[in-house]
Amino acid sequence: MNLVKIGKMLQTLRKEKGMTQEQLAEKLGVARGTVSRWETGSNMSDLNMLIELSDFYAIDLREILSGERKSEQMNEEMKETVLQVAEYGNEDKARLLRRMYWLSIAGLIGFGMFLVTTLLDLSEVSPYEEIGSFGLGLAFGMMVLWVIYTSRYMAKIKQFKKKLLNRATESD
Repeated sequence: MNLVKIGKMLQTLRKEKGMTQEQLAEKLGVARGTVSRWETGSNMSDLNMLIELSDFYAIDLREILSGERKSEQMNEEMKETVLQVAEYGNEDKARLLRRMYWLSIAGLIGFGMFLVTTLLDLSEVSPYEEIGSFGLGLAFGMMVLWVIYTSRYMAKIKQFKKKLLNRATESD
């Protein structure tokens, strides 16, 4: 891997976007000196940042790592990559649906526990009061998790976690 070649490509891509090193650094949440070291080839970014750069410049990660743009051969490889990503996305959705299924069942069981203790007037009796309260708490907790999983908050949480990990590795 030729770091200088990669650096020149990153510099070209940045200039094509009409950005300064300072602007790019601010956009990516890194120091300007970090961008400069990438572009001079004296240092290489971590994989997460390379993926972010790839997305930002709308260029394949393999092109960045090779330090040159490719065309027809890249199109075939891109098709394979897209198919693999789509397959992974489908697996991820199936995993999410399974989680949602189990969260829903746990919430329904909890709500059922609450309903039984309330309808049988057992909510005043000591062990049943705790069981009903636990069931209601479980139902509420599962509902909150369900909302987080089905909304965009989960993606924001993952993105925030990724940024924190990037900053922690950069400061080391």
